[in-house]
Amino acid sequence: MIRALLASTAFLIAASPALADEVNPTLSLSASADVQVAPDYATVQSGVVTRAATAQQAMQDNARAMTAVFEALRRAGVTGNDVQTSQLSVTPVYADRSEPRQNQGQYEIIAYETRNTVTAKVRDTSRVGNAIDAMVSAGANNIQDVSFGAEDTSDAMDQARREAIASLLARAELFADAAGFELCGITRMGEDFARPAAPMMMARMDSASTPVAAGQLSVTATINADFCISDD
Repeated sequence: MIRALLASTAFLIAASPALADEVNPTLSLSASADVQVAPDYATVQSGVVTRAATAQQAMQDNARAMTAVFEALRRAGVTGNDVQTSQLSVTPVYADRSEPRQNQGQYEIIAYETRNTVTAKVRDTSRVGNAIDAMVSAGANNIQDVSFGAEDTSDAMDQARREAIASLLARAELFADAAGFELCGITRMGEDFARPAAPMMMARMDSASTPVAAGQLSVTATINADFCISDD
């Protein structure tokens, strides 16, 4: 269901006395419209964190686990350009820094940690939970983020723009009627840039099958304009 949530703010900018003979007073308004659309894909960031006595061993352990994760994604139908490595790092793990040490200039390295993160695009939002379960079962132990998006929000954005403009014009007429002045046109109109907002995501990692609610995306258009006020 598509619904619009309109929010408007307005303020009057009166011409300064020095410019009163040259510039008409101006009414400045801003209005927003929010249109809801269903997401058509989900992006899951997940990976494997391994720790070993040497950097080489940590990398080898991680590679084996990540190979299984990639295979699990393939079986879940997530392949090709929909799978991308987004992080790979090997870092030393130091001893507890609160403990006394003989060499005050160095900390003891006790292990090495490898992090490998993959970003997977799941095009069937009803199978996001299955994809997460498959990765975790294969060895993924670091679920970083789940977000939703839509391939094309242009129609929803245009609808939000129309609703925001309609609200803007209605507000302008309301101000003119309430304050007893006449509008003589629009001197400036612009749009604030906005991205589709991600919906809330529900996930419960201790269940047999992870439930994930796709919700809806909010596509928001904000239009602002200056109206000249007739002094007649």
